Amino acid sequence: MIAHLKGRIEALDTDTAVIDVGGVGYLVAASSRTLSHLAVGAPASLWVETVVREDAILLYGFLDAEEKQWFRRLTTVQGVGAKVALGILSVLSPGDLARAIAAGDKTALCRANGVGPKLALRVLSELKDKVAGFALAPVAGKAASAPAASAAPDDPRAALAADAVSALVNLGYGSSEAFAVVAAVISASGDAAPDLSTLIARALKEIARAGNLGGERR
Repeated sequence: MIAHLKGRIEALDTDTAVIDVGGVGYLVAASSRTLSHLAVGAPASLWVETVVREDAILLYGFLDAEEKQWFRRLTTVQGVGAKVALGILSVLSPGDLARAIAAGDKTALCRANGVGPKLALRVLSELKDKVAGFALAPVAGKAASAPAASAAPDDPRAALAADAVSALVNLGYGSSEAFAVVAAVISASGDAAPDLSTLIARALKEIARAGNLGGERR
């Protein structure tokens, strides 16, 4: 099985790349996010998932092992094939995808080609347990100096976060973005998580400061 390829990009298409490794060209399907980081003639290093079928050997390429792992998780869901999984990874980074699943954000998943409401709900249902440890991880670019604070489903902070996210959603913010800012605030608080009213107040202050959730207001 091919697990990794390192070479030079020979050609790019809308959903594939050809990577030349020692004179052999490998056709690799990839998400648009991955393809956007590649350039013809430039060196490239891709993690690869090899799928062997009766009539073909298919290669799927990823910028990092995390994206590859999410591809594997997504394709365990009934109705999510490789094409749909790459479509989801085209619109959501691994971190954004984990936050969307943890927040139960069906709308975020429906942005991907081939994902309707029913399939989005199935993805949320079947993969929710996969992101339990991610639930309170710090958001990239926010609380960067704070230690990671993952939480098991029965951790009081998980219930606290859920209540705060619910309050922000009721105020008109998108669930994924609300979840992200609540996670950042809790991570910045360390082990001493604030009470609910303080958490909501800090989250709203962070939203106002960053100004990055306004587009999700309903």
